[in-house]
Amino acid sequence: MLLTTVSCQKEDNSEEIIKEEAWTTKSFILKHNGLDRSYILYKPDGFQNNAPAPLLFVLHGFTSSSTTIMTYSQMNKIADQNGFMICYPQGTNLATGQTHWNANLQMSTINDIDFLAQLAVKLQTEYNINPKNTFASGMSNGGFMSYTLGCEKSDVFKAIASVTGTMSGYDWNNCNPSYKIPVLQISGTKDNTVPWDGTMSEAYGWGGAPHILKIMDFWADHNSTTQIEKIDFPDIDNSDNSTVSLTKRKGSSYNNEIWFYEVTGGGHDWPGAFGNKDISASEEIWKFFKQHLK
Repeated sequence: MLLTTVSCQKEDNSEEIIKEEAWTTKSFILKHNGLDRSYILYKPDGFQNNAPAPLLFVLHGFTSSSTTIMTYSQMNKIADQNGFMICYPQGTNLATGQTHWNANLQMSTINDIDFLAQLAVKLQTEYNINPKNTFASGMSNGGFMSYTLGCEKSDVFKAIASVTGTMSGYDWNNCNPSYKIPVLQISGTKDNTVPWDGTMSEAYGWGGAPHILKIMDFWADHNSTTQIEKIDFPDIDNSDNSTVSLTKRKGSSYNNEIWFYEVTGGGHDWPGAFGNKDISASEEIWKFFKQHLK
């Protein structure tokens, strides 16, 4: 383990050398509602020199883990290049042993909304994070949770990104954000886990939201966008049997944009890691958040 040294003045004015652990990836515990909640922080070398820096939450999918999404997303490499901190929180276990985020679902009483918001504020204070540049992203259930935070904690999370997630039934029926925030969504047209057409089962509160395009309309209208820009990405890997197009909803007086990536032929995947190889979901997510830095 690398060590750094700092000096401090003793009462007799002599200088004492104290060794501090230097780290880039480290696990922590936050006690919340009587539970030990774990999270991993990634802090690029020289991070403190970039203060006040952005903070990105990356939320794993249902039954998955913080270490798993940290591995396949390769978001740490992007943090190295751009000087932001990443928090990979860990969801809790259901009675079945499956890890989850309670995106206003009917199968859980865990208050993940408060946990993640409290954790974000804690990290903002401890690491000189710019509160205007704290973002949430996630895969599948992590995408659901990102929408929940967008609906209920837009005072803390200033933009959100969902990969193969959507809004839970409760969120769709009750979402009333306090602030206008940008939203990014990546969906595969052949995703059988979270169907993009809104046909997901309403069991346990997962389903109930409409077609993902209608959800994009909701957020575009919420941000008062007036322009549409469409981009087709080159099909650089024919073997993945999928292509990607991006629709940007722009022209908001708040300078907020809504980005929707349609992966035609794509499944329940994190593009760039598995499934489509024409784009990197991680790179696109940071490109989106970077555009909305304050």
